[in-house]
Amino acid sequence: TGSVPVYIYRDLGGADHWVWFASANLLATAAISPFVGALSDLMGRRYVAIIGSIAIILGQIICGTAQGMSLFIAGMALAGVGTGINELTALAGTAELVPLSRRGYYIAGMTLTIFPFLPSAMFAQLISFHATWRFIAVLTSVWAFVGLVLTTLFYFPPPRPDQQARGGKAGLLMRTDLVGGILSIVGVSCFEAGLLGAGYQYAWTSAHTLVPLVLGGFCIAGFVAWERWGTQYPMVPRNLSKAPRTLRLTMVITFISGANFFSVLLLWPGEAYNVYGHDPIGVGIRGLPFAFGTISGCVVSLVLLSWWRGQIKWLIFSASVLMTVGCGCLSLATVDNMQSVYAILFVTGVGVGGIIVPVSTVATIICRGEMIATVTALTITVRIIGGAVGYALYYNVFVHKLVPELRTMVGGACVQNGVTDPAVIDEVITLTGASLVREIRDLPGIDEEIWAELVAAGQRAYAHAYPWVYYCSVVFGAVSVLASLFLGDISEMVDDSVVVVM
Repeated sequence: TGSVPVYIYRDLGGADHWVWFASANLLATAAISPFVGALSDLMGRRYVAIIGSIAIILGQIICGTAQGMSLFIAGMALAGVGTGINELTALAGTAELVPLSRRGYYIAGMTLTIFPFLPSAMFAQLISFHATWRFIAVLTSVWAFVGLVLTTLFYFPPPRPDQQARGGKAGLLMRTDLVGGILSIVGVSCFEAGLLGAGYQYAWTSAHTLVPLVLGGFCIAGFVAWERWGTQYPMVPRNLSKAPRTLRLTMVITFISGANFFSVLLLWPGEAYNVYGHDPIGVGIRGLPFAFGTISGCVVSLVLLSWWRGQIKWLIFSASVLMTVGCGCLSLATVDNMQSVYAILFVTGVGVGGIIVPVSTVATIICRGEMIATVTALTITVRIIGGAVGYALYYNVFVHKLVPELRTMVGGACVQNGVTDPAVIDEVITLTGASLVREIRDLPGIDEEIWAELVAAGQRAYAHAYPWVYYCSVVFGAVSVLASLFLGDISEMVDDSVVVVM
């Protein structure tokens, strides 16, 4: 749905708060991830995976049948819960069944299973343009149902050996940090709510902005204090890793790569639509380089991780450099140079993919064997929160730059073409800002020739606003590059041991 929001809010309304369907999905994934390990120990990984698939199916059914944006957002949140459960189950379940030295190979193979859906932006565009966006929910529900059937029939993982050592189910419940989970997700959600609307929906000094920002800050501070002094069993155990400094650095890199990954993933389809034209095939093709670059970088980096047996510093450094340079070079995109942007998108994808899953795999190698689920949950949560915060920040910067560009370029184009009614000019600017350019044709005084001029002016305005997003990403990327230089050598930890024996 990241490539077709205009079709969705054209049908459902809610053009002023549609960004929350992406944020709600990400935050729900982050919220459930820390608890999946405990749920798996209580119920078994098989049943938790089944519940995750059911949550995705129900979430997509809600989305596909929604008659308003609020219900659609709720469906995306429920689907995010299922996504978090199943991603963690897949990564942790695979990691604990194979030797440390071969984890990269196996997780690379698992990653390749998403290959058929790399052109998902094109699929979504074609479905929405030629039929209805609701059929996307049908497709994803059917695919999730196939996964549910296969999981039910064939997934029987071995029992985890440490459950009884941790006091059985009662002991696991006592060790689940519900307070920490609530504080963390409420804090991030409130902070994001304030950030998403700050400065353009509401003034920075308004209660709508300050209350969630301050409340979010207090909750995040409370979470840190609770984890440090308030609980005996924190969400992030103090003896989690055999290489604490390397783990901390991988979390920093994961946060930043999540910010850049989800920002490009969610913002680039809009740029492809608003700057380069609305043809569904064209929009879909423009989404392919980043998708194929991401999976290429992911697979190559995972294979090299096992091939080099833990020599991670220069591997992650190279990926961080590619990510930072690629994101920065996306600022060079104009309405006239799309052919050059394809290569930049692919390089950016290789860099992001070379970090996003490989760093998570590194974390599973350097953690204690019984903590694989916990550290996998931690990396997913950090990545998703990084994505949610990064998306909110980048979207805020983008809108702040877009609004004045629209007023200048689109408003000026209206006057040049004889459209002088202030109400009509305001409506043209509003519709262009919401990407609802088709509706401009219905306004008084607008013919086909004037409409084409106004659309072209809107494309130029968008092209001037998007680069600021990528300027911001360079700052984040530079931190990732710097952090990667301090990663330690983990080759001594890469042996042929297996956590769970079949």
